[in-house]
Amino acid sequence: MDPVSPGVAGDGDAEAAAARDHRRGVLAMLFAVAVLCLMDACMKQLAGHYPPMQVAALRGMVGLPLVLAWAAATTGLRPLFRVHWPLHLLRGVLGVLFLSCFVAGLRDLPMSTAYAITFVGPLLVTAMAVPLLREHVGPRRWTAIVVGIVGVLVVLRPGGEGVMTRAGLLVLFATVCYAASVVTVRMLAQRDSAQSLVFWFLGMVALGAGLLAWPEWVPLRAADAWLLGGIAVFGTLGQVALTNAFRLGEASLIAPLEYTALVWVVVLDLALWHALPDGMTWLGAAIIVASGLYLMRRERVVRAQSAPADAPEPPAQA
Repeated sequence: MDPVSPGVAGDGDAEAAAARDHRRGVLAMLFAVAVLCLMDACMKQLAGHYPPMQVAALRGMVGLPLVLAWAAATTGLRPLFRVHWPLHLLRGVLGVLFLSCFVAGLRDLPMSTAYAITFVGPLLVTAMAVPLLREHVGPRRWTAIVVGIVGVLVVLRPGGEGVMTRAGLLVLFATVCYAASVVTVRMLAQRDSAQSLVFWFLGMVALGAGLLAWPEWVPLRAADAWLLGGIAVFGTLGQVALTNAFRLGEASLIAPLEYTALVWVVVLDLALWHALPDGMTWLGAAIIVASGLYLMRRERVVRAQSAPADAPEPPAQA
């Protein structure tokens, strides 16, 4: 029997390692989605006692110490200050708008309805990438974007009964701000670390939302300490897990797992608030998720077609 050549053995080891990394990336993404849903549930609970702007400020304040510890343990603190300040400031403004409007809408909507609306975020990111990042989007992806927006209209049902339209529009506006923030992350990710992106986002939200909330600041209740702790812990764990997920797995395969959040928020709605989405919300969510999954598939196909024919398969995204 011929001995196995070192090259073949090496290729097999590399493929096995890549498969293990992908599985770990999938598990990290599933974990991240779950704990971030728990963080939003904590914010929804707080929104019943405090103004939305104050909840947004508290989100930034309680998360900063743990993110600072994460940065110190990984990249060190020095890279936190070597950043592109104008884009970080813009992202901070978008973050204040996103969190405050999202909390305001989440206060009056079931989590499942709010999340169904936010699922249009990836579609909006693709649409915004055309004028802001000069990316080309073909007719099929534009069709997916339009279909996703139709799904949002199904959830909101303007003029219909059963959905608090003002709260839904606040969540939709928050999603637009979130999508714009993601575009700035695409610009910053090539030069700044993940730790600096999270640290300055939370820091600017804490400062900006805190100043805006100060005139109507409500004293914190001792009974809500566990909710603040949950926001800090779940938010930090979620961010670390997200970073690891996209470092270990291919982004086009990891990103669709974000839609598993719908399972978690339905469970949370039922367990904590005894609420379930109605049929129209399920229909709209299905339209949005289907269009989002199709869009991700098309983006993967377009990237594969634009790569040179003789080029090797690119490594997993960092």
